[in-house]
Amino acid sequence: MKFLDLTKVYIRSGSGGKGCTSFRREAYVEFGGPDGGDGGNGGFVWVEAVTGLNTLIDFRYQQHFFANNGQAGMGRQMSGANGDDITLRVPVGTEILDEDQETVLADLTVEGQRVMLAQGGNGGFGNLHFKTSVNQAPRRANPGQDGVERTIWLRLKLIADCGLLGMPNAGKSTFLAATSNARPKIADYPFTTLHPNLGVVGIDNAEMVIADIPGLIEGASEGTGLGHRFLGHVERCSVLLHLVDGTSSDVAQDYVVISTELEKYAADLAKRPRIVVLNKIDALDDDERAEKLAALKSVAGDKVFQMSGVSFEGVQDVLRALRAVIIAAKHAEESEAEEPVAWRP
Repeated sequence: MKFLDLTKVYIRSGSGGKGCTSFRREAYVEFGGPDGGDGGNGGFVWVEAVTGLNTLIDFRYQQHFFANNGQAGMGRQMSGANGDDITLRVPVGTEILDEDQETVLADLTVEGQRVMLAQGGNGGFGNLHFKTSVNQAPRRANPGQDGVERTIWLRLKLIADCGLLGMPNAGKSTFLAATSNARPKIADYPFTTLHPNLGVVGIDNAEMVIADIPGLIEGASEGTGLGHRFLGHVERCSVLLHLVDGTSSDVAQDYVVISTELEKYAADLAKRPRIVVLNKIDALDDDERAEKLAALKSVAGDKVFQMSGVSFEGVQDVLRALRAVIIAAKHAEESEAEEPVAWRP
């Protein structure tokens, strides 16, 4: 299945049916009077977050979604039927953006969350509605209200506990393949990963979801490379795992480049809890390890892990550190949700 995380769709709610102008005409019924019914309401356009989807590929082949119009009213005081609603089913984690791609209309982060995107038009009144004591034979009826037509964007941000960051070929896909059943593409050239991958990792009888995004390069926050397009997938993560290629000639500069791009993209994302790892240590001897570790600690702080996704050295320590941060973040969210609100008169 091809991965698609951004798409444009066109929606239109149903128009209301027009009211009816009619008079009762039957034998032996004197002064039958008006009996035109109201028009039916137009259908609504809804969007709903559902499970079982992890891409917006369905919207690549169908971009237009129109709800049904309401039926017109009829004589004998019969109202028209309401138009059927239409529901766009999207993966959990989808943002609904306005046509400018900046205004967020809705953010669907919970399964079953349902939001109305376009309200159907009201049906018009029939002439029966306008009957009064001084106007007993009205000859007017209202037309139905037009539906709402708009263009929106759907943007998917994967919901994961941890997001992988790093330069191209930093070993992110190798780490994900070594710790989960995910099988991302792995090769010895840059930008092997072209779209995000999710993997479920188990550690100490607990599970966490890790998202791997394409590698970042300098200028990614301004659209260079592939990283800027996919950085949104790590915005929902509780912790970031920053892998630094130990075989790089300047590990400190690699760390600074990624940190700078995060700050330019979103200041709150740069402040997210981050675990820094010197990766690919299986390709380094003891002296090189010590030298690269010291250089990385000079810019990232003293808490830097060492790991190899190939030999699996240090992987368990990194996973336990990730699990601890994720559990702490979940406890903090639960305590905020349970915090009682002060009584106010």
